[in-house]
This record gives sequence, C-alpha cells and structure tokens, in this order.
Amino acid sequence: MTRPKKDQIRMVYTIGHSTHDIDRFIALLWMHQINAVGDVRSQPYSRYQPHFNQDVLKRELKNSGISYVFLGEELGARSDDPKCYIGDQVSYAKLAQTPVFQGGLDRIASGIKSHNLALMCAEKEPLECHRTILIARYLEQRGLTVAHILADGTIEAHKDSIARLIEDLKISKTPDMFNPASPDEQGYAEQEKKIAYRRNHDNATDGSP
Repeated sequence: MTRPKKDQIRMVYTIGHSTHDIDRFIALLWMHQINAVGDVRSQPYSRYQPHFNQDVLKRELKNSGISYVFLGEELGARSDDPKCYIGDQVSYAKLAQTPVFQGGLDRIASGIKSHNLALMCAEKEPLECHRTILIARYLEQRGLTVAHILADGTIEAHKDSIARLIEDLKISKTPDMFNPASPDEQGYAEQEKKIAYRRNHDNATDGSP
C-alpha cells in the first residue's frame, strides 16, 4: 500500500466498524488506500463484534499491511476529568480544550504526513459518533480536511455530513436575531446533547466509544 506523496493534499478519513465482518472492514480500508487506523474508542473492545477487540483487530490489520495506533486516551468520547462535564454529560467544548485532546490532534496532523489515516470508532452512522461531532469538527478548525467512509464504501465530505445534519434537524439557515449561532454551530450543539457520553449511563451502541 502506497504512502501519500509529499505534495499530496492531506486527508483525514473516519470509519465506523459497525457490524462488518473483518474482511469487509479491511476491504473498505483498502478501497480508499488506508494504511493506518487510529482507534478513537475510549475502550478498544466491542461487546457484540469481538473481532474488533484491540488485540484481534491489531493482528488482522497487521496481516493486511495496515498500521494500528490507539488514540482513545487522547480522543475518546469519555473523560475521567470532572472539569470536562456539565452535570453528568461530557461537554465537547471543554474536552476539546484539554491538553490531552489537543495532543491527540497533534498526533493526527503529524501522522497524515506519512500515512493515509482513518480514525475508527464503533457507530455505522458518522453523525451518531463523536468522531464526527467532536474530532472532525476540531480537525477542520485546524485546516485539515475530513471525510467519512460510509458503510457502503462511498465517501461523504465532513461539510456534507454537517449539511445533512442541519437538514435532518430542520435547522433554519435564515439568520435569527435571537440566536446568533450559525446553523453549523446549532447542529453540532443539538447532536452533542443526543450523543455525548453521560456518566452512569451506557449510551454507546456497543459500549466501546
């Protein structure tokens, strides 16, 4: 598998392992010339898909010539820092400001200089996962380009994912004097309320993010 050329535009991909079997998952990676996977699950195990447990996944990827790195400590959806919570729910804005999270973004920015990288979490739908609502948002703020590999193998640009979110949530694109937040900001905020981790509530689809 080839590495990106020095003058190639750097792209960060994301992917959800969903309920794929391991062969299908690796085929999706090969389809887009991915040669490194960054696991952004806080807990790198799957309750229902044991072939995505860290030790098994790492071995299968290695056998396919794909590198594996665990980024859940830096970029996982859960946090052990009480300062990252509002009430019992993680605040993505607070989490994103932590040195640990920013260090994770630094690792991605460095890694894509030599690898075609996909950030992996559990959810099939990008909009239901922190890889989109949290990580991709702050990567794009840094000037990086993010795209999501969908379950059927097609690619959805992050900006198109957010446009789809705004449409799904029926957020008005007309300026509102009583709500100065942009449609994108409103979309991020509403979706965060739905999916952000809550302490003492296992709201993950398989307990892994």
